[in-house]
Amino acid sequence: MLLTITTTAKPATDLGFLLHKHPGRVQEFGQSFGTATVFYPEAGDERCTAALMLEVDPIALVRSRGKRSPDFSLSQYVNDRPYAASSLLAVALADVFRTARAGRCKARPELPDTPLPLELRLPALPCRGGPELAGRLFEPLGWEVEARAVPLDEGFPEWGESRYVRLVLRGTARLSDALNHLYVLLPVLDDGKHYWIAPDEVDKLIRAGEGWLRDHPERGLITRRYLGRRWSLARAALARLAELGDETEEQLEPAVEEDAPAGESAADEAAAVEAEAQGDVPSEQAQGEVPQPDKPKSLNVRRREAVLARLEQLGATSVIDLGCGQGELVGALLARPRFARVGGMDVSSMALTIAARKLRLDRMSEARRARLTLFQGALTYTDRRLAGYDAAVLMEVIEHVDPPRLQALERVVFGQARPGHVLVTTPNVEYNVRYEFLTGRRHPDHRFEWSRAEFAAWATRVAGEYGYQVAFEPVGDDDPEVGPPTQMGVFTRDQRS
Repeated sequence: MLLTITTTAKPATDLGFLLHKHPGRVQEFGQSFGTATVFYPEAGDERCTAALMLEVDPIALVRSRGKRSPDFSLSQYVNDRPYAASSLLAVALADVFRTARAGRCKARPELPDTPLPLELRLPALPCRGGPELAGRLFEPLGWEVEARAVPLDEGFPEWGESRYVRLVLRGTARLSDALNHLYVLLPVLDDGKHYWIAPDEVDKLIRAGEGWLRDHPERGLITRRYLGRRWSLARAALARLAELGDETEEQLEPAVEEDAPAGESAADEAAAVEAEAQGDVPSEQAQGEVPQPDKPKSLNVRRREAVLARLEQLGATSVIDLGCGQGELVGALLARPRFARVGGMDVSSMALTIAARKLRLDRMSEARRARLTLFQGALTYTDRRLAGYDAAVLMEVIEHVDPPRLQALERVVFGQARPGHVLVTTPNVEYNVRYEFLTGRRHPDHRFEWSRAEFAAWATRVAGEYGYQVAFEPVGDDDPEVGPPTQMGVFTRDQRS
């Protein structure tokens, strides 16, 4: 099977820097199922083509799969895998072009972020859905798609078309994006994988789909097929994509190597900080490592840090995160011993399942586990479990509530639970003009997005009705014209109420 990547951006041989493969050499890379070879059929200043050729050994493929192979015994050896692009090519691509997929180039660090005119060719690609499906998957990503069905036998046209297509993609894109599109969509078009699909495939999908999968009109089909129609994994992936959608203005963590651990979550990072404070692990300086320069913090991190800092200033020792999602804030609270009681509530059972996994509940110490309560519930219904906390946090929650239901939320949180403090953050719609490619709201599930004046009017009314005082604080860079990207209201209950 073969993949060719062609560019005409001058000097075209810069493609070699991006792929980390010298145009003047032929390189081979052993795979568990065969050999991947990279070579350059043409390499000039005007035009450069890199080819990835994968030679599959059917015997090695069967042996690598062991007893988990679902195929009929003979079809394990006689199949299309040596000839048609599939998940085998996707895995080889991920291994051979690992650094290029991650968008790194030490020799020319400016290149990975430069869109290039590209042409990608796949002579034979299994496509369950035909040429039309190839268009539905690649065209929303900006590719010009040429997909032609391969006849079963050119000598017998009456036999009709096969399930294979010749695929050509043309467009201008970053090379890392193009490679990640192929990595995800090749097995989706084939609707099959040659290896067992484990839960870590969800993480691979989220990383490779950074910046494009969440808004893809076929994200449901892509997710289901990529994860082998394992519905539990597909639901987990879609829930994570929905959670990421609250951060339209942010980029995800850069893609990481397949055999490296994923970027630490807030819970993991918080646990590491606590362990270091207790002397369980050496610090960077103690290990003799040179600290790396800080990269710009995402708005999500800055928002969480602002909430944590305000909770500490208020002297809260028990906090509940209402609409806790996947537990990022909960994990950060648990890492600070001053918060002796931490609660997390969400309406989504799937989100709570993911939170439990990310918080590593199954391996959490008894002392920490005793401080934590996670439960499912809705903010528009009375719930005794919400009472008794010093502070409650509604971080990017209220904009997901239908306006007619906001009064029910106000009554439950401010009228019945009545914590000493309530911290509410929500997007500032005035700041949306600073997001170049944003049209409409920041997330399709947002029922509204308020200006600073609208948020202030709502918060002031609620504070007056339920016996609270409210102060307003910016989160993120406070633009002199349109304000901060996130606005925070800090409610403090009157001593007399």
